[in-house]
Amino acid sequence: MLFKTKITFAFLFTFFIAFIVHGQQVTNYNLARLLHENKLDTSSGQQVHMLDGGKNHGISAQGIVWLKGVNFKDGTIDVDLRGKNVFLQSFLGIAFHAKDTANYEVIYFRPFRFHSADTPTRKWSVQYMSLPVYDYVKLRKEDPGVYENEVNPVPEADDWFHATIVIKGDWITVYINHSTAASFKTKKLNNLADGKIGLWSSPGALSGDFADLSISQ
Repeated sequence: MLFKTKITFAFLFTFFIAFIVHGQQVTNYNLARLLHENKLDTSSGQQVHMLDGGKNHGISAQGIVWLKGVNFKDGTIDVDLRGKNVFLQSFLGIAFHAKDTANYEVIYFRPFRFHSADTPTRKWSVQYMSLPVYDYVKLRKEDPGVYENEVNPVPEADDWFHATIVIKGDWITVYINHSTAASFKTKKLNNLADGKIGLWSSPGALSGDFADLSISQ
């Protein structure tokens, strides 16, 4: 009887450890390889190409590029991003909990705002939206300063920077360049709990650069 109890305990302990390890598993994505292997969804005519030199395994994308077969719930998204210092033409980030290209959440950045001379527009550097209901126009009008903020430390507008986006329950927190202090924290505006995840660059604007994507959930 004691032997059976020990075996049962050992099994449960092993299962528990496996569950914890699995829960903390980080998946790294070589974006250039995914593009080459047709594992990025570009079926809506998104413009995507590999980056030459510089950032390893990076791609440039315009529009929303979903990762095929990846469903995201809660967890941490790490990604390197590079926009352009062009006024009102550079918007890039990560879309998640998506049903399709019209229904999703997104955290995105406006690099041309990073070094704005006046505080109000500098606080438009990082933005949360929940589409289609809560776009930035509605949020800025009804709750100014709640769903966007400045970033710290402040990258150069046309340099690579690292973003860590933590989605946990009803809250989203954003960290820049591995800082331990959050640049932005906001409460979600919907009950979306899972869905597609992808690279987001505003359609009609300039392309954004993406590299070194990793997801833990």
